[in-house]
Amino acid sequence: MRNKKILITGGAGFIGSHVVRLLVNKYPNYKIYNLDTLTYAGNLENLKDIERADNYSFLKADINDADLIHILFKEHQFDSVIHLAAESHVDRSISDPLAFVKTNVIGTMNLLNAALENWKDNFQNKLFYHISTDEVYGTLGETGLFTETTAYDPNSPYSASKAGSDHFVRAYGETYGLPYIISNCSNNYGPNQFPEKLIPLFINNIVNKKELPVYGDGKYTRDWLFVKDHAEAIDLAFHKGEIKETYNIGGFNEWQNIDLIQLLCEIMDKKLNRNEGDSAKLITYVKDRPGHDKRYAIDASKINKELGWKPSVTFEEGLEKTIDWYLENEVWLKNVTSGKYQEYYDKQYN
Repeated sequence: MRNKKILITGGAGFIGSHVVRLLVNKYPNYKIYNLDTLTYAGNLENLKDIERADNYSFLKADINDADLIHILFKEHQFDSVIHLAAESHVDRSISDPLAFVKTNVIGTMNLLNAALENWKDNFQNKLFYHISTDEVYGTLGETGLFTETTAYDPNSPYSASKAGSDHFVRAYGETYGLPYIISNCSNNYGPNQFPEKLIPLFINNIVNKKELPVYGDGKYTRDWLFVKDHAEAIDLAFHKGEIKETYNIGGFNEWQNIDLIQLLCEIMDKKLNRNEGDSAKLITYVKDRPGHDKRYAIDASKINKELGWKPSVTFEEGLEKTIDWYLENEVWLKNVTSGKYQEYYDKQYN
């Protein structure tokens, strides 16, 4: 397998850190560059185990800085991009939509322009792999699944910004011939996720006996995927996927929020040696958020049939692994919730 120089954006984030670790360990002949601006969700403590690997480099940079992105492309001569850097929390997009446009649309454009400028004379063995979300498809009723040909119908500023970035990636492929792959994934969960998302937030709240805020009636349905399975799918699509193709990645695993939360409470009561039902008493229903999509469900049969990928764990197994990780990594969780994790970069790199 030929050597590659892969730029992974957002590599200190939740999904990105799992992708970086997988590729650094699996492909010692590759050079992996982790580019991250280290906002609140970027945490280099996620990668302490591989930070001194010979084939790994960290680049502190913001994809909104077009000039710097062009300089880095020229300096390091990346031949591939795996683009994960994004603002991703729907609630934040409702309160500050412009930030999502800047990072998710303009930031993606900056990367596309830099890749095009550096690769335009020879696209052979080049690839721009763009990681997107199932939320671009909008919402489903009680039946049906999102496929790769489902029309886009985003309902939040977050999903609209991701839809915009998807369209620009495809446009650069059609207009300029830039080789690309896009994958749209369902909800991820697992170790190292910033505790603003449902599962780590509720694990932390249960540990600290805080309320568990449930939007609306709690009957919103999501398809959940263990983050390490997503990383494996990205690795497979990167190496085996067809240029200009889209792959939906999902867990074949739909759960209504309230059912997921009840299961989480049951497992946490056992793990913490509490009485059955103690954690469930913390559930509190709160006002629904605007534009809340009712149901997401991914049809992942294409990547299953064409590339042979499927999830390696059931949701119950993955949830147990996730809970165990958070309970065993209380220092990480405290550092994240207190903001102390942001000191790690200064200590390690300054």
